[in-house]
Amino acid sequence: MRAHEIRRVGVVGAGGLGVVYAAQLNTVTDLEVAFLAAGRRAERLQRDGVILNAQPVPVRVDHLERNIDPFDLVIVAVKHPQLTQAIDEMAPAVGPDTLILSVLNGIDSEERLAERYGRHRILYGVALGIDALRTGNRITYSSQGTLFIGRAENDPADSAVRAVAELFERCGLKLEVPKDMLRVLWWKFMINVGINQVAAVLGLPFGRFRENTYAMRLMDSAMLEVVTLARKQNIDVGPADVEKWHEIMQSLASDGKPSMLQDIEAERKTEVEMLAGTVLRLAEEFGIPAPLNAVLFDMLRARECAYGAVPTIEPRP
Repeated sequence: MRAHEIRRVGVVGAGGLGVVYAAQLNTVTDLEVAFLAAGRRAERLQRDGVILNAQPVPVRVDHLERNIDPFDLVIVAVKHPQLTQAIDEMAPAVGPDTLILSVLNGIDSEERLAERYGRHRILYGVALGIDALRTGNRITYSSQGTLFIGRAENDPADSAVRAVAELFERCGLKLEVPKDMLRVLWWKFMINVGINQVAAVLGLPFGRFRENTYAMRLMDSAMLEVVTLARKQNIDVGPADVEKWHEIMQSLASDGKPSMLQDIEAERKTEVEMLAGTVLRLAEEFGIPAPLNAVLFDMLRARECAYGAVPTIEPRP
């Protein structure tokens, strides 16, 4: 695999992360960047485009049903409910030398991509601190946060990781390559289990959330249930990582909203199965209680059911 030759980048997903990264990469003059989509999604993206901070994003759309050449790097930035479809649809864009970078929330997207396309081409990605807000095809953000990338272990980083890191640094993205990527993956999972779910249930943007002692207490309790599970699997996250998130949260725009709250307000399917659902599945496996995530799961599924995103309220995982 000639991982160091990254001249064509495809982005699957035109939500907050996908649009921000596509726009930034498109500033590299000798790089070819395209959104990758199929069916009506491709037609809509081609027709309406995307707007980032009130400016059109001049990135072309490649239809995955048509003949396209493989890309050197494919960034997967869809929501968890769309991952299975994305894995199937992106196949024409993946060639012998293609690297795949997942920036999804959760702890299993890389494994699912590896099952289909091979572990050798998969890079882990964690976006932390970005405050993108999506309304239709319009994205606004004030902080791009930090993107963490790498293999599970990066001591030292291999040539593929170095090539992607150098590319992102060229386009002005703040990036880190941690030695222990799995720890960062679980840290972000812990954060999302707390802030995403509790904010979605309470309907609070970051500013009002930070000022609400009870909301913060609920968030911390949900995250600490993840800490217990992580330690059962020898992942080094702990209460200090909860405090570190508190510091990062202070830098986010007061009117910014976590992605799950945006989904609830737009009456879209949420990622509750990937968050509380995963916590409950692992808690059962290890024989550990996770009562707050059980309540959050039922409350979020009830909201989805109320506006028709799911047909019925099914049993917990």
